[in-house]
Amino acid sequence: MKLPLLAAALACVSFAAVADEADVRRALEARLGKVEKIVKAPIAGMWEVTVDGQILYADDKGTFVLIGNLLDMKTGKNITAERQFTALPLELAVKQVRGSGKNIMVTFEDPNCGYCKKLAKDVLTLKDVTVYTFLLPVLGDDSFEKSKAIWCAPDKSKAWVDWMTAGKAPPVAPAKCDLGGLNKSAQLGAKLRINGTPAIFFANGERVPGYISAAEIEKRFSGMGG
Repeated sequence: MKLPLLAAALACVSFAAVADEADVRRALEARLGKVEKIVKAPIAGMWEVTVDGQILYADDKGTFVLIGNLLDMKTGKNITAERQFTALPLELAVKQVRGSGKNIMVTFEDPNCGYCKKLAKDVLTLKDVTVYTFLLPVLGDDSFEKSKAIWCAPDKSKAWVDWMTAGKAPPVAPAKCDLGGLNKSAQLGAKLRINGTPAIFFANGERVPGYISAAEIEKRFSGMGG
C-alpha cells in the first residue's frame, strides 16, 4: 500500500515492543514495506524513517508512527522538509552553477513547459546560485524525447540551457544511451507527488508549486542568509 493511503490509519499504529534499530526496521517493514533509511530523530526516543521517499517518525519501541512535518519551535525550521531536501539524489539532476554557487535550489521541469522556459531565462540572471534540475517529462511523448536528448548530451547543462532559453534542440539521443537516471528522475517526481512543472524546492525545505520570478527567488535566498 502506498504511504498516502495509510496516513489516517498510521496516526496511532501499534507494533510489537522492540529495542533497537534493526527491530524497529523489521516492525515497520512488516506494515509499511521497505524502509529506505532509518536514523535517530532530533527528539529523544524517536526514529526518523524514510519509506517510499517520504519521511515519517516512529517511537523507540515501535509502538507509534507519526506522519507530518517536524518543526523546531526555537528556529522556526521545518526539519522534515529540510531533511527531504538534503536527501534528494542530486546526481540525477542537471546542474548549473553561477557565481559562487552558494545559494541552492532544486527544480523539476518539463522541456516543453512554457513557465519552465520562463524560469530558465530568469535563472540566467541569478547571482551566486547552484540550480539542480530534475527532468520530469509530463507533457507527452515529445517531452520525453527532448528530455532523453538532453540527458544523453555530452554536456547536459549546456543542452538544457540552449533548449530552454534559445530554442536550440540537442542532437537526437544515441540508441545506446543509458536512460536509467532519467527514469529515476521521473519516478522521484511521482514519489514527491509533483503534479505540474515547474516545481521549486529551496534548502530550507520550502516547496513552490509553480513559477516564481527571479526577484522572488532572490528574496528567498536573502531570507535564508544567502
